[in-house]
Amino acid sequence: MKYNELKVAPKSSAKRVGRGIAAGQGKTAGRGTKGQGARTGYSKKPGFEGGQNPLMQRLPKLHGFTSKRLRAENVYTGQLDKVGATVNNETLAKAGLVSSPYARVKLLKRGDVTKKVTVELQGASETAVEAVQKAGGSFKVVARALRPTTKKTKEEKAAK
Repeated sequence: MKYNELKVAPKSSAKRVGRGIAAGQGKTAGRGTKGQGARTGYSKKPGFEGGQNPLMQRLPKLHGFTSKRLRAENVYTGQLDKVGATVNNETLAKAGLVSSPYARVKLLKRGDVTKKVTVELQGASETAVEAVQKAGGSFKVVARALRPTTKKTKEEKAAK
């Protein structure tokens, strides 16, 4: 059993306060004496810690901006010989040169291309494209494959 899973006992009622000294919560009914907190309608603001500097004030302000943009993974021309005749996201992922077949991949010039390859990626530097074409291959820009989603399309929902 966990604290957050506790259930209120059936037929239990709220504690009756201010019903005399013998009742336990008599006279001031647990509110102390006088002051704003003793009056009706009073409620502490969220996060109030009794005058101590509240947690939200103690924490630093977070400035700036966190980009959710997917950074491109780099593949180099010298690595293309290991992959095969066609180079795309899937073949690069199988060869272990990129983390996932759904990643954005950019081809950069580092090393030489020795055989004819067909490259289909999301981007490449001008020198990398020249190196591929010089070896008799070709380069084509393609959109990256998106991860398959578990969400149903409007048509699937309508067919229900």
